[in-house]
Amino acid sequence: MNPIVRAVTVLLGPVLLAGAALAADIRVEPGPGALVRAVGLARPGDRLLLGEGTYRGGLVLTRPVKIAGGGKVHVAGTGTGSVITIDAPDVVIEGLKLTGSGTSHETIDSAVRMTRKADRAIVRDNRIEDNLYGVDIHGARDALVEGNTIIGGSDRLMNRRGNGVYVWNAPGATVTGNTIRQGRDGIFVNTSRKNTFTNNRFENLRFAIHYMNADDSTVSGNVSIGNHIGYAIMFSKRVTIRDNISLNDRDHGVMLNYANNARIEGNAVLGGGEKCLFVYNANKNLITGNRIEGCEIGIHFTGGSARNEISGNAFIGNRTQIKFVSTRDHVWSGNYWSDHAAYDVNGDGIADQAFRPNDTMDQVIWTQPSAKLLLGSPAVQLVRWAQSAFPALLPGGIVDDRPLMKPHELPETARNWKASLQ
Repeated sequence: MNPIVRAVTVLLGPVLLAGAALAADIRVEPGPGALVRAVGLARPGDRLLLGEGTYRGGLVLTRPVKIAGGGKVHVAGTGTGSVITIDAPDVVIEGLKLTGSGTSHETIDSAVRMTRKADRAIVRDNRIEDNLYGVDIHGARDALVEGNTIIGGSDRLMNRRGNGVYVWNAPGATVTGNTIRQGRDGIFVNTSRKNTFTNNRFENLRFAIHYMNADDSTVSGNVSIGNHIGYAIMFSKRVTIRDNISLNDRDHGVMLNYANNARIEGNAVLGGGEKCLFVYNANKNLITGNRIEGCEIGIHFTGGSARNEISGNAFIGNRTQIKFVSTRDHVWSGNYWSDHAAYDVNGDGIADQAFRPNDTMDQVIWTQPSAKLLLGSPAVQLVRWAQSAFPALLPGGIVDDRPLMKPHELPETARNWKASLQ
C-alpha cells in the first residue's frame, strides 16, 4: 500500500474566491522516507495525518502545513541539527513525540526550531524529550507553544544544557500550559517584546523564567517548583509578574536585576529559598499583594534601587524579613509582618505603631559576618534592649508606617500547591 494517501478537502471561507487553492488531508503511514516524501508533496494548507509509528526527523518545512500525530507518533531526529525546522508561516506541529536533536549550542539544535519566516507557527500537545533545546522561537512573530511536555537532558552540567523554550526577537510569542523539566532554563527570553508566558509548570531547572533585555511582557499563573531561581527579570522594562507561585526554589523566588517599571503583584513565594525576593538596582517598580513566606530572607533590597512602591504584601515566617543597609529611613506603607507584635485600638486593621524590621545589630552582621559570634553576648543584648527602649537609636532603613494587622489570604491555587508538597 502506498504510505501516502491524499484525500482532498476543500477549505471554504465566508466568501469563496475564484481560483482558491484546494487543501488536503494527506494520510501517511510509517515507512522508509515516508514523512520526508509527504512533506515534499504537501501543498500550502495541507494536513499531514500520521499513522501510529516512528518516522525519521531532520525535516525542513518550507510551506504552511500541519503535521498531526494524535499522540501516537514518534519523530526521531538523526542526532544532528534540529528534528523539525519551520521555515514558513502558519505551520502547526501537534501531537508528536520528538526526540534526538543534535548537541550544538551554536546552531541551537532543537526539537522544533522556528526561523524568522515561521510567523504564527503553533507547537501544541507534543512530548519533547532528549533534545538539546525544546522549542526555539528565533525571530518568528506571534508564535504559540501550548500544552507540551518538555523534558531536557540531564547528562551535562546544568549551565551547559539547553532551554526548554528559547525566545529570541520574537514579538507576540505566547508560551502557555506547558510542563518543562530538567534542562537549563524553562523559558529564556532575550531581546524580545510583547511576549506572554502563562500557566506553565517548571521543575528541576536553573531559572524557571529568565528575562534578558525583553520589555512589555506578561508572566502570569505559572508554578516554579524546586528550581535554583523562579522568576528572574533582568535588564528589562514594563514586565508584569502576576499570580505566579514559587515553591521551594533554592536561591530566589523572584529576582529583579536592573528591572524597571515592572509590576510584581499577587505572587506567592513559599519557603525553602535563601531569598524570597531579591531586588538589585531596580527602579520605579510596583510590588504589591505578594505573599513572601518561609525564606531565610524575605526580601533583600539593595541600595541601588529607588522609587519603588512596596505595599500590601505579607511577610510571614521569614528568618530575616528584610536585608537592607541604609543611613536614612525608607518608608514602605501597609504591609503585614508576622513578627510585629502590635495593637490596633481603634480596630481599623492598621497597627498603632510603625514597624522597623531591622536594628543596628542586623546591619553590623550583614556588613561584618564574623560578628555573628557575638550574638549571644551581653553587649549585643544591651544594644538591642536600648534600641527597643529608645527608638531614636535605631539606624536608617525600612520603616512601615501603616503595618497591617492581618495578612491577605493565600489564594486557593497556591494553598493547593503548597499542600501537595507537604
